[in-house]
Amino acid sequence: MFSPALFESVFNNSPIGNYLLSPTPEATILAVNNAFLKASSRRREELVGVSLFEAFPANPDDAEDTGETALRRSLARVVETGQPDSLPAQRYPIRIELPDGETAYEERFWSAVSTPIFGADGRIVCISHATSDVTEQVRAEMALRESERRFRALTNATADVVYRMSPDWMQMRQLHGRGFLKDTPDPREFWLDDYIPQEDQDLVHEAIDKALRNKQVFELEHRVCRMDGTIGWTLSRAVPIFDASGAIYEWIGAASDITERKEAEEKLRNADRRKDEFLAMLAHELRNPLAPIGAAAELLQLPNLDETRVRQTSQVIGRQVVHMTHLINDLLDVSRVTRGLVALEKAPLDLRHILMDAVEQTSPLIRARRHHLALHLPPEPTVITGDKKRLVQVITNMLANAAKYTQDGGTIELRTEVRASHVLIAVIDNGVGMAPDIAARAFDLFSQAERSPDRASGGLGVGLAVVKSLVELHGGTVSCESQGLGKGSRFTVCLPRLPVQDDQGRHQDSGTGRQQSIGSLRIMVVDDNADAAAMLAMVLESSGHQVLVEHRPLQALERAQQVAPQVCLLDIGLPEMDGNELAQRLRSQPETADAVLVAVTGYGQESDRARALAAGFDHYLVKPVDASQLYPILSGLGVV
Repeated sequence: MFSPALFESVFNNSPIGNYLLSPTPEATILAVNNAFLKASSRRREELVGVSLFEAFPANPDDAEDTGETALRRSLARVVETGQPDSLPAQRYPIRIELPDGETAYEERFWSAVSTPIFGADGRIVCISHATSDVTEQVRAEMALRESERRFRALTNATADVVYRMSPDWMQMRQLHGRGFLKDTPDPREFWLDDYIPQEDQDLVHEAIDKALRNKQVFELEHRVCRMDGTIGWTLSRAVPIFDASGAIYEWIGAASDITERKEAEEKLRNADRRKDEFLAMLAHELRNPLAPIGAAAELLQLPNLDETRVRQTSQVIGRQVVHMTHLINDLLDVSRVTRGLVALEKAPLDLRHILMDAVEQTSPLIRARRHHLALHLPPEPTVITGDKKRLVQVITNMLANAAKYTQDGGTIELRTEVRASHVLIAVIDNGVGMAPDIAARAFDLFSQAERSPDRASGGLGVGLAVVKSLVELHGGTVSCESQGLGKGSRFTVCLPRLPVQDDQGRHQDSGTGRQQSIGSLRIMVVDDNADAAAMLAMVLESSGHQVLVEHRPLQALERAQQVAPQVCLLDIGLPEMDGNELAQRLRSQPETADAVLVAVTGYGQESDRARALAAGFDHYLVKPVDASQLYPILSGLGVV
């Protein structure tokens, strides 16, 4: 027989907390077992005969304390249905006594099952309420969820692809990220076929085998197939996860997209290669004119050299000096432009005059190679705002580039198209053309196409870079097109246009040639380089001028007091005192206070020019002196 004593013994000694409640709304506690007393830290006498909700009241200050409401509903369902009702992991804070006599509520979590107990008449006698304190379990689950949430936040915050790999690296599961594999619930078999390009698979396999053998971190930069079908670069790093026995049970890895970095590195390598090619070309181009100049110098030292041979030799030297001057000017131009040191002297200009000046400057090169030049100029004045010298340089560089890369007898076309807000200037040739990669970087500094070993095309690869910089300074754009090797090229400049005005831009001075009739002047040349001073004196004397030559500044000051020169051509880098100080002293002497002072120097920076003009110079010329610059200065001084 199952006696009451036996029931009480089983009830009280059950490891699961339990108490019997009346089937009334108050849920009076009829009995409570030892397990619940221990879990709740309460005594039997203070619970039995008391309403459950009075013994364990809700916290009025805790808006989230819904335990009492949930428990009342559960007990009501038991009474209504006569069926057991469960409450899984219900939050139900417990009021506790603090050592100082105050009360507080301790957050606890309980799982409970309420079961109806029926009497002989079929009515519910009481409700068996079995409880388990699952606070630690719930807190562990909460900690796990928080850890998972933080992990997800971490992976979502990174731009990397995060993945899991099977111990043998044959299956892959992508956890986070886009751009590589799709995120699928099933592991990917033979993932290398989808993820790694064929040419990099041996490299990746070797790195994987090494990581597996040594049970060490896998780290490798390699190419990767992207979801959009393109090939990129990734830095992949995976760490092994070990079980209790020390065996690897999976790998956790991250793959960073380093495509932009790799592309930047490639651009730097290409730029470095082009720099090396440029330096080699520079050495070649500078040696070329030095050879005939050296030979001419030796020839001029021979005795009894006839006048015809002297003239021919001097012409050789002159041509080679012009060539070297162009090379140096190109280098100085690209240096000034790339450092933003070019100051434009803008004015309204007629585009037709700019184009004709450029054609005039490039005509010798075009004639030498027997090119046919077709001109399509605007029939009416087309006014733009810009620096005439620089815009002529732009068109000259484009025409010279076309002449260099068009075979002898080829065709070059200079075409213009006038639109409402801008003008298009195109130089079109049927020359060697360009591959697409060369056309894309035609305006890059030091960029040149492949050339034959004889360097027939010449130049340093800076001309078009100067074109681009100068055009952009004028608010314009440049472009290059070519259908491929052997199919010619088209270079186009787009410049803003001004509305046509009656007189602006229509009349420009295009004459830069040597003055044909210059009166005799007293000129003093001061240069410590005896050869340079002698050659400049010979040129001036051939034009009918009286020339005095001095090599030291102090002697020049004394000589100037005696002869009162009208023009002084002064080098800047002089011994004893530099040319700037000499100019100031000449200005302080009454004999030369009004003389025209011209700096003739190898210093070509704008800062050097500014210092010279501040010292009292009227003009500033850079060696070697261009007669087209010097003669206009002299021609404006009148005849003595």
